[in-house]
Amino acid sequence: MERRDFLKGIGLAAVGVAMPGLVNTCEAMAGGAAGKKPNIVMILVDDLGYGDLSSYGAKDLKSPNIDGLVGAGLRIDNFYANCPVCSPTRAALLTGRYPDLVGVPGVIRTHIQNNWGYVSRHAVFLPKVLKAAGYHTAIVGKWHLGLESPNTPNDHGFDHFHGYLGDMMDDYYDHRRYGINYMRLNGREIDPKGHATDLFTDWAVDYIGERAKSAQPFFLYLAYNAPHTPIQPPEEWFEKVKKREKGIGDKRAKLVALIEHMDEGIGKVVSALRDFGVADNTLIIFTSDNGGQVSVGGANGALRGGKEDMYEGGIKEPFCAVWPGRIKAGGRDTERVAMTMDLYPTICEAAGATFDHEIDGQSILPTLLGKEHSTEDRYLFWVRREGGHYGGRAYYAARYGDFKLVQNSPFEPMELYDLKNDPGEQQPLPTDHKMYAQLFGALRNHIIRAGAVSWEKYPVRM
Repeated sequence: MERRDFLKGIGLAAVGVAMPGLVNTCEAMAGGAAGKKPNIVMILVDDLGYGDLSSYGAKDLKSPNIDGLVGAGLRIDNFYANCPVCSPTRAALLTGRYPDLVGVPGVIRTHIQNNWGYVSRHAVFLPKVLKAAGYHTAIVGKWHLGLESPNTPNDHGFDHFHGYLGDMMDDYYDHRRYGINYMRLNGREIDPKGHATDLFTDWAVDYIGERAKSAQPFFLYLAYNAPHTPIQPPEEWFEKVKKREKGIGDKRAKLVALIEHMDEGIGKVVSALRDFGVADNTLIIFTSDNGGQVSVGGANGALRGGKEDMYEGGIKEPFCAVWPGRIKAGGRDTERVAMTMDLYPTICEAAGATFDHEIDGQSILPTLLGKEHSTEDRYLFWVRREGGHYGGRAYYAARYGDFKLVQNSPFEPMELYDLKNDPGEQQPLPTDHKMYAQLFGALRNHIIRAGAVSWEKYPVRM
């Protein structure tokens, strides 16, 4: 798809965003949308690698719709997930906090013996704040923050839930996990037919169409479970990739097909915003919950590691934001370092929603709008607690400025890297480097804070 066609498709061409010979300032583009609360569509995909979009360097993959979003808005190169796995990053997005400070240091699962999180009753979820600001709120797709009340989407402020409560699906077509059906329409169990990506796309389009009839602004959190395992694209998409990409192996072809199929779905959602007449006043944010899974063909560009790793490949994510008339098209910020938890205050600021409870995230809206923003460095932390061969132990990373302290598993030593001069994390600095002690101490203090927050519903009884 040509860039001009894509811009027109999401309502940008009419206001002349980054097109030669047309007005190209945020002030001039604001027009009639000024002062009106925007609709907000937050798209979170699952296990997408930093190198698994054509706009991020993939040569064997075509992602025209996501690439169109990247070109139509602002891309932030140093955007990080709050964790290298699913649940903690989702908790950070929806609470604005480090996930271990809201009881989610690891993956929430069906069986208590392998469950590493339980949302704190003190957590204030994003939809509750947005509802107070006049928004209708919805989640379509993957939840993964609780399987029963009081930790379902409707319990935490979403007016509408059409999706999947659990973690991964064992099959994209029957939507079961351990034989359990976690598909829900609000509190009602449903058993829809079709590929999960298609279902989530269709349900998102339906929601946009319904809410477009109302003057009330809406917040849609669209959480695809693709391209998480099982790598199960529709057969026709797999065959298309195999035919197009000569010499590609089946493993990589299946993942490429699953991503391209999801990309088409995102294109349908973006088109729906235009078709229902709400594109001009909608903020779209796109990112992933963690890095690509290398063992199933995921690519994370030149970054070291992938999903589950604290190295950059596990936590550094594609990111873009589009807002017609407010965010200039074709922008790229290579300096700002941001995290998933920053999206909570960013969305609230865009929506004119206020709150007085503590969060850890910082709004990046000034960055998105091209305005002056703080360039002061801050300490950033990552944690993951996991079972299996990890034995329930946690492992960590911490960053300040260009320096990053990494423990890539509970059984490995801490390593210090200078990301400016060593972005591939290949040359660890000596342990007597002054930043080693500084980051080690800051991380210790964070662990002490998190120690006050329970992450279990009740003790495990063997």
